[in-house]
Amino acid sequence: MNIHHKQVIGELVAEDYRTAEVFSTYGIDFCCKGGLSIEAAAKKKGINPEALILDLTTATERTDTSYADFRAWPIDLLVDYLEKKHHRYVREKTPLILQYLAKVSQVHGRAHPEVMEIENHFYDSSRLLAVHMKREEEILFPFIRQLAEQEQVIESKHYSEVDNPILMMKQEHEVEGERFIKIAELSDNYTPPAEACNTYKVAYYLLKEFEADLQLHIHLENNVLFPEALSRVADQLTKTILQTK
Repeated sequence: MNIHHKQVIGELVAEDYRTAEVFSTYGIDFCCKGGLSIEAAAKKKGINPEALILDLTTATERTDTSYADFRAWPIDLLVDYLEKKHHRYVREKTPLILQYLAKVSQVHGRAHPEVMEIENHFYDSSRLLAVHMKREEEILFPFIRQLAEQEQVIESKHYSEVDNPILMMKQEHEVEGERFIKIAELSDNYTPPAEACNTYKVAYYLLKEFEADLQLHIHLENNVLFPEALSRVADQLTKTILQTK
């Protein structure tokens, strides 16, 4: 793969998800900030872009077939996958993580007040994500499913039915991205203190796992699903214009 300085991070990760691990290692946000070029992201982090490109290239040359090419999936299948895997994961793990964090805060909060901050941040995240996913499932995703099945052209007024919700979803993704940057900082990148009990360790492990899943979740929406949906709407609008001439 020919990776270059001006390549957009989100597009590169969409093309080959193995590069996501490299960006994460360098502390580069590939999901919420995926619109940056490699050069811009490296400059922002004070990283040598040549070293970054070398590591990215090495990652794409690995013999690894464990990552699916989500761009090749039918758009309605991708929506189903997001709901059944990532939305379900959030709903299953959120109460468990909140339970562990509450115990850690109660027992260790005085000696480690940062865990109480983490608990508050994750509680806020759980509330926003619950509303966010419900809006996707009730408003945006049904429209995208119709878009996948619809061969005839659509009217221009329908563009806002996908464009406006996508803009809102991306803004909320960015809020969550920033929130988990704070959680990672407060937890020393999910590193429990030396005297941490098993509950403390499990809480941080689950948080780290949750963030990794959320990054893939947001990446698939921001960098794969949403651009494809907007592209399809634009194509159909073009057909509408041509037919009316």
